[in-house]
Amino acid sequence: MNIFTTKTLLVLPILLIIISSISCVGETKPVLKIGGIPDQDASRIARRYSEFSKYLSDQLNVEVEYVPSVSYAAVVTAFTQDELQIAFLGGLTGVQARLQTPGSSAIAQREHDAAFHSKFIANPTLGLTSLEDVAKRSKDLTMTFGSESSTSGHLMPRQFLGEAGIHSDSDFKSKPNFSGSHDLTWKLVEGGAFDIGALNEDVWNRAKDSGKADLSKVKAFYTTPAYHDYNWTVRPGLDSVYGQGFTNKLKNALLDLNMDEHSDILDLFSTEKFVTSDNENYQDIEDVARKLGIVK
Repeated sequence: MNIFTTKTLLVLPILLIIISSISCVGETKPVLKIGGIPDQDASRIARRYSEFSKYLSDQLNVEVEYVPSVSYAAVVTAFTQDELQIAFLGGLTGVQARLQTPGSSAIAQREHDAAFHSKFIANPTLGLTSLEDVAKRSKDLTMTFGSESSTSGHLMPRQFLGEAGIHSDSDFKSKPNFSGSHDLTWKLVEGGAFDIGALNEDVWNRAKDSGKADLSKVKAFYTTPAYHDYNWTVRPGLDSVYGQGFTNKLKNALLDLNMDEHSDILDLFSTEKFVTSDNENYQDIEDVARKLGIVK
């Protein structure tokens, strides 16, 4: 064996290690971008996703970045354009995102999202106790919903008003307002800007139980029937980007959250755990949205 061959044999393993290292660097996985509808106080949402992003990054061994959005519609757009790979959406925004992104799927929901409710609120001095009372006096009442794309703050309240014989766009004193968020809805009613409002039960219960809402000025008078609402929806093709089985690992990371170890995260999502979900759970929401002309 000549000297050249010997040197080659000695150098070859080193070259292979260098090439392997370069290859690994080239295989760095893209940042996983997550988002959610801005359904409540911005500071609470920021804390929610800050804690959750850290957890998800540790579980999946990828960098996770929370991308805030200014509106419900902006979250749907970001998801459909692959600017978000996973999003925490309402029932309606989930339907919109999945219809515009074939192959996307709802993979998890909070335990109580299988039987979610909206709350109708009003100034107690009005003496309202039911939607039938609203129907009798609607021409003298002003109304505010939340976001136009909200399930619990618009879609389902509008549906239940319709079932009570109230046409939201023509039967009130003026056209309904859209506050943009559940927190602002109860504050507008409390402040006297509108007579009645409809919002997410979680947000209302937190405002009431924490003492933030002045119950002498705003009070819930009707709870709607149950329906499916919030969900985690993921884009298709994540396995090809982040590795085989990644979507399933992502789902398991959600299902593994528990109150013993992750109460700080779960409290910010107003739940004690996430459970499995699928697109079929939201067919009723899609049907209502089509009926009301919100989804074409």
